[in-house]
Amino acid sequence: MSKKIQLSPSGIPLVDLAWGGLYRGGTYFLVAPRKSGKTLLALQFAMECAQQKEVCLFFTSMRPKDLMIHASSIDFDLQHFMNQNLVIVVRVSPPANLDEYENPDEYLAEYLKDIVSVVDQYKPNKVVFDELTQLVGFSDPQFLKETFLETIENVEDSGITSLLILSEPATPASQIIVDTLTENATGIITLQKEGESVSILQPGSMSISPNIGHTEGKFTAPYYIEAYKGIMVDFKQASKTTARLQVVDQSLERYKPLAEIELPAEEFVPSNIYSLDDFKLILNNQIAMYHTTGQVFSLVSIRLDESAQRQKLLTLNQLLNTVRLSVDRKDKICSVGNKILVLLSKGDKKAVNNFIVRIKANLPDDDPEYLQSISHLISLFAVKVSKEIQNADDMFALILPGRSTLKEKSTKDLI
Repeated sequence: MSKKIQLSPSGIPLVDLAWGGLYRGGTYFLVAPRKSGKTLLALQFAMECAQQKEVCLFFTSMRPKDLMIHASSIDFDLQHFMNQNLVIVVRVSPPANLDEYENPDEYLAEYLKDIVSVVDQYKPNKVVFDELTQLVGFSDPQFLKETFLETIENVEDSGITSLLILSEPATPASQIIVDTLTENATGIITLQKEGESVSILQPGSMSISPNIGHTEGKFTAPYYIEAYKGIMVDFKQASKTTARLQVVDQSLERYKPLAEIELPAEEFVPSNIYSLDDFKLILNNQIAMYHTTGQVFSLVSIRLDESAQRQKLLTLNQLLNTVRLSVDRKDKICSVGNKILVLLSKGDKKAVNNFIVRIKANLPDDDPEYLQSISHLISLFAVKVSKEIQNADDMFALILPGRSTLKEKSTKDLI
């Protein structure tokens, strides 16, 4: 039986509040501009590690004394934890003039591979590299990708969680480098700021975006730097609220008609209906989880024939509402053209059949003649995740017109 992948506290406030921590053995990037607090955030990550009695290997281009001053500003006694060998600081000198080398990419590749040797020497639980920017200026993005994957996979195989820091890209070339690296990470943390500094009066913006796992999704929150505490965020988990009927007149002898009671208008946005981009992100996460844990799921495509709307039997919005009423809380919905996609968290045939039965029960009219007519105009099929499917595009290819090898059936055939 494979070992369960665990989350561990990170010391990064938005990550811990929204995701519950970082995956052990995961690789995460922190991308941020100068003077945004990225080194402080890296130190908070290291401090949380040390407080958990785990070893953090901290690569830095800063002088040790400067790093200690940074740490003291968030009340982190770095020297104390270094003396206990819970934080190991390794100073990394920037590469020399790369123009002097015949093949600069090969030279940088050796720099990256040396990381593995140091990690093998100290055997930490977590790694920080502040920062990686000067070591990844490859001219060949494909060679960079191959070298990075070879390096980080050796680290991940040891169950080590890595936080790798990159400067915010300033040129198209540096953007390509950042994109090449971050697309192969477990998740990305970004910091953005408007002014020269970040404070409670002039906060910045912190975002966390998953590539693999963390099915809670992407989050963004204001952040600021507080003395002796470090990076703080203003973030609260969304909570469900229930509308309550409030008595306007306290007198028991006088009642007020409902029509005269004004309630604040609240926009209702169904929580399990997503945009296409967000739906693809969730689907990619589910596929990655399947390949890691074996947890199966199904993607159901529901198509409404155009004649249904012409005959005024059913609109796409009515069908979308029917689907919303028919899914479980963990299921995800996305509307694309005349199709509605549903990610069913349970992938067995019984779950799909039960879902279809609920669709029929939740249609806007239960008249037998209506059901007979509309059943011919709603078609659907389910695609169950398999080892051959690597990403969301693979599953979408199965439901595009003319590209599916599956037989599409009407609700009449399936119910």
